[in-house]
Amino acid sequence: MHELARPMPRPTAQVEPYVEALGAELAVTFLLAYGGAELYLPDDPKGQSSHERLIGYDAAKRLSAIAHRLPRRVPLAKAWLSAMLAWQGNSAAQIARTLRISDVTVRRYLKEAAR
Repeated sequence: MHELARPMPRPTAQVEPYVEALGAELAVTFLLAYGGAELYLPDDPKGQSSHERLIGYDAAKRLSAIAHRLPRRVPLAKAWLSAMLAWQGNSAAQIARTLRISDVTVRRYLKEAAR
């Protein structure tokens, strides 16, 4: 469970549409799986796509509804993901392994997010 004293990190502009459509925690899951990839979002998901299997039909439908607002390539969003993963209770070392970046970079992202 998250500490009440620590507010959830504010989404950056690049991930805000994903958070609006999926919610913050599901957006983290989606971005970790698809960040950096070009992804086609059909208007009417039919259970055939890997992203629909990951996030579910309803979430895939919400994402498709805002596809016009999304970049062609899913953002990596490593700074925001670092902040979210830390907020969820992961250590800097765990975050670094998950995002495949150095622990030094994670600490820098977290320091910048705290400002």
